[in-house]
Amino acid sequence: MLDRTRSTAADAVVNNPQYMPGFGNDFETESLPGALPQGQNSPQKCNYGLYAEQLSGSPFTAPRGTNERSWLYRIRPSVRHTGRFSNASYPFWKSAPCLDDHSLPLSQLRWNPIPAPAEELNFLAGIRTMTAAGDVMTQTGMAAHAYVFNADMVDDYFFNADGELLVVPQLGAIRVFTEMGIIDVEPLEICLIPRGMIFKVTRLGEGAEWRGYICENYGAKFTLPDRGPIGANCLANPRDFKTPAAAYEDKEIPCRLHVKWCGRFYATKIGHSPLDVVAWHGNYAPFKYDLRTFAPVGAILFDHPDPSIFTVLTAPSGEEGTANVDFVIFPPRWLVAEHTFRPPWYHRNIMSEFMGLIHGQYDAKAEGFVPGGMSLHNMMLPHGPDAMGFEKASSVDLQPVKLDRTMAFMFETRYPQQLTRYAAELETLQDNYLECWDGLERKFDGTPGIK
Repeated sequence: MLDRTRSTAADAVVNNPQYMPGFGNDFETESLPGALPQGQNSPQKCNYGLYAEQLSGSPFTAPRGTNERSWLYRIRPSVRHTGRFSNASYPFWKSAPCLDDHSLPLSQLRWNPIPAPAEELNFLAGIRTMTAAGDVMTQTGMAAHAYVFNADMVDDYFFNADGELLVVPQLGAIRVFTEMGIIDVEPLEICLIPRGMIFKVTRLGEGAEWRGYICENYGAKFTLPDRGPIGANCLANPRDFKTPAAAYEDKEIPCRLHVKWCGRFYATKIGHSPLDVVAWHGNYAPFKYDLRTFAPVGAILFDHPDPSIFTVLTAPSGEEGTANVDFVIFPPRWLVAEHTFRPPWYHRNIMSEFMGLIHGQYDAKAEGFVPGGMSLHNMMLPHGPDAMGFEKASSVDLQPVKLDRTMAFMFETRYPQQLTRYAAELETLQDNYLECWDGLERKFDGTPGIK
């Protein structure tokens, strides 16, 4: 068995990951000097004995603005990173359409965090699907997962042919080592792993368990939302997205590559690491983003706009203005509106909302929604502030106040989110969630002038 030593420059990147700023840029990066060809993509012979290979994230004929591809210069071509596949099983990871048999009727739902594992689990084995929407076979919709794990993917690697993965850590920092480079991600940061990209996840720091959430987007890739009248600035600014510089493993020991393809899982044994890209250039690449750099906008006189103003990333559908899935956050911000009920209002929505809480308290729920927890408000099911939150917001002195030390998020999709059996039977399901609205009693008085 051989684990070759990298050059000093390449080791430096692995030990201290470097990033390139910008969203959707055309990047170029190399771990070894001269590894990246100049002036052409596929020379007759690549330096260092590397192989040239293109990874396409869009059809070849997609319009320039949506055409995505990167050229990789690697120790072996990807055809050597697969052998004979065998069937594999990850029974808690489901895909849409989700037809799980369970007896839980339609309702607004909320969960405490999923239980810590009693056995050793790596990131891949620790994924638990809560909801799935659309159809993985037609590349529409999404799935909302929670994860909890306590072991590293050492010689195990994975790629998802069904969609890109938006990873939202809640407890514990992680290292995502992809074909294109290394991304270190901590709570209050997110990372996106493109469809088809090989990666592994290991733990950073100390702890007993690592938790978080994943949005598996089957549809068109996540992009930045149009700002419209907001103009050129605020929300998620492109410069705050970070794409990793090239880094590679040169590891000649038995490894396993796991694949998700059309909702099923497969595995193959190989004799080396598939993370062997020494240089690359292009615009199909992973990235991370620090949610603390999101610049929120809001009402500065009265009322407040729709929560869509907090959209970080959106995956469009075929219908303009209607997302396949949106990633929306509720960050720290000032509330200053006059004569206004400041929390999110009561509403019913054609979109379906899966929420998570990274830390702090969500302003529309006075209690019960805890960090690491989840809620589901499916399309056209009414929801809004609990009774305690309503009473407080209806009577508080409307001075400027800062919502601080909080970060909630939402995976919102145009499709109904079907509950998995795992989620329906999860022991942390709050049976009393609906009671949070019990105190919203009749206040109507028909007397003119009564408020």
